[in-house]
Amino acid sequence: MKRPIFLNEIKQKILNAENGTVFVAVDFVDLTDKTTVSVCLTRLESENIIQRILRGVYYKAEYNEFLQEYVVPNPDKVAHALARNFGWTIVPCGDTALNILGLSTQVPAAWSYVSDGTYKEYTYDNTKIKFKRTTNKEISKLSYKTALVVQALKALGKDNIDDIIINKLKNDLTDEEKAAALLEAKAATSWIYEYIKQICKGDEK
Repeated sequence: MKRPIFLNEIKQKILNAENGTVFVAVDFVDLTDKTTVSVCLTRLESENIIQRILRGVYYKAEYNEFLQEYVVPNPDKVAHALARNFGWTIVPCGDTALNILGLSTQVPAAWSYVSDGTYKEYTYDNTKIKFKRTTNKEISKLSYKTALVVQALKALGKDNIDDIIINKLKNDLTDEEKAAALLEAKAATSWIYEYIKQICKGDEK
C-alpha cells in the first residue's frame, strides 16, 4: 500500500505552498490518481493541515495578524481551483472583472465568471461564485489578461469609459500584455477593440 508515501508527498507540497492557497485533487495528479489524492486530502483535513471549503476544494488557512483571525478563502482563487478541477477556461466578468483590475473598489455581490463549461453556482462563507457559459470567441485564443480587459470594458459599457479608465489600464498593463491584446482582441466587438487600441498606445493598426 503506497498511500502513506503519497500522503507525505501531498502534505509536503501543501506545507511548501503559501498560506491562502486553494487546492483540488487535480493539483496532485502528478503524484498519484485522483481517488487516492481525494482520500489523502480528507486525511489532511482531519489533521487540520488544510480546511475544506466546498466538496473537493480545500485551502491552506491564512491568518491575518491585524484582524487576529483566519481570513475567508479568496473567491478568485476558489473560482480558479474549481475551473482547474473541471478543466474549464474561465475569465472574470461584470463587477468581478472591474474589481480585479482595480477599476472598482466595490466588492461584488457575487463573483462572476464566463466559462467554456456549464452554468454553476457555489456558495461558501456567505460568498457566492457564479459561472456562466459564453461563446468561445470571448475566451478562446485570448490570453487571460486580454480576456479580462475585454470583459471589464464590456461591463462598463461603450459610453462609460473615460480617460481615467483608459490611462489606468494603460499604466497597469505591461508592454507584452498590450502587444498581446492588440493581436488577440481583433475579433472583439468593434467599439471594445477601439478602446483597446487607445489603451495600447493608440497608434498601432
